[in-house]
Amino acid sequence: EHFHLFSTDLCDCICTVCLFSRITTTKRKTMKLTLATTALVCLASQAQAFTTTTPSSFVSGGARTFSKNRLSLQVSTTSSNEEVAKTSENDDDSSSTLTPEFEMAYQKSIATLEAAIDNDQLLQPLKYFVTEYFTCNQNSMNTAMSRDDEEVATMASPPKTAERVLNAIQFGMKYGLGPNKFTFGPSHKALRGEGTCDEDTSDFYAFGCDFFRPCMDYQDSIVQGTNHLQTAFDQIKAGENVVFLANHQSEADPQVFSIMLEKAGFAQEAAEVVYVAGHKVTTDPLAIPFSMGRNLLCIHSKKHIDADPDTKSVKQRQNLSTMSAMLKQLKAGGAALWVAPSGGRDRRDLDSGKVPIAPFDSKTIDMFRLMGNKSKKPTHYYPLAMVSYELCPPPDFVEAGVGEQRNIRYSPVAISCGEELESVGGLESRHAFCENAEKVTDDLYQALTKEMGLYQD
Repeated sequence: EHFHLFSTDLCDCICTVCLFSRITTTKRKTMKLTLATTALVCLASQAQAFTTTTPSSFVSGGARTFSKNRLSLQVSTTSSNEEVAKTSENDDDSSSTLTPEFEMAYQKSIATLEAAIDNDQLLQPLKYFVTEYFTCNQNSMNTAMSRDDEEVATMASPPKTAERVLNAIQFGMKYGLGPNKFTFGPSHKALRGEGTCDEDTSDFYAFGCDFFRPCMDYQDSIVQGTNHLQTAFDQIKAGENVVFLANHQSEADPQVFSIMLEKAGFAQEAAEVVYVAGHKVTTDPLAIPFSMGRNLLCIHSKKHIDADPDTKSVKQRQNLSTMSAMLKQLKAGGAALWVAPSGGRDRRDLDSGKVPIAPFDSKTIDMFRLMGNKSKKPTHYYPLAMVSYELCPPPDFVEAGVGEQRNIRYSPVAISCGEELESVGGLESRHAFCENAEKVTDDLYQALTKEMGLYQD
């Protein structure tokens, strides 16, 4: 693992609870999530003590029954009783059991949470989060064992699972809330533990990849269009620019793209990709640590800009700064950009249950083509299909704020890169270029989902 864990005595947590009981109701609301983090950090020093059994012995079934492999963590401290009730209902929908080793780690975690937190609205989502992440990793480990894959089985073992999830929450509390909240500028260089700033003490890129790696069924995941990827990265090495026009399915898409590029033999190139990021991934407490490990161009969508008139001018100025930073990178050459022209994630069709790709926005593509022309460097555009919805299904409806429920499932993922799109200019051809980019991406996506047996009639 890439991060050491803080060793915090449980009695310190109990003292915190005593102090917490004296604080006014107003202040309590702002401290609830921090207290929950304190409780989970107390578990960190015990993570390796959860079990000393080797992965090869994790074969027996446990007594506790758990819900389907869906992980949810409601970051907002204002979650409703209805949401908590839904969580409880899901717990009754059981399909898997924890082995004794996972059960031991789980019970230790839950007992500490219950001892530290007396607010059920805060406690239930955290318990559900721990439960489902353990379940996801147990599914991963069991599959790895059936394939004699010792590396993945060890990665998904109870102590490693506990260590990763506690690190994620700990980083989220340290950099996502409070006085040390990390602030992103118009552009951001990935923090890789190289000491470039006060926060650059850990390899956040590796942290993000390692968090999701055991949740992906790596063996059954698919990479198509490796010849086109090779051409694209050769162009980048020659000092030219490449823009990947992708559909967007989950918050884990940067990690999915990286790990699938690793699978195709482009590990070094994967770490250099720059992602065009919306406000949620740079303001949501749990998303911030994962975003810290990515090269980003940070923008505000039109919908987000118009949502708050008082901050509209500030957001517009930041977008102009971001465009300036993007143009600078393109002028330097050798840039690899990943952008979702839809402006958001693909959503499930509630009637059919299928997940179509969201329509591409022609103005977004026009802007990238304009920037490519202004750079005076050859700029190439590639369609990129992503299949990652089942890994982290988003809410069925778009939510403007941060703190959405997060889901995660053990599942295969896939990417497919198509042939370079012909970039022809002119007013009359603008919409044709966008329509073609969307059609080609959708064709690639449909081919992937058919091969994976997803969303078929």
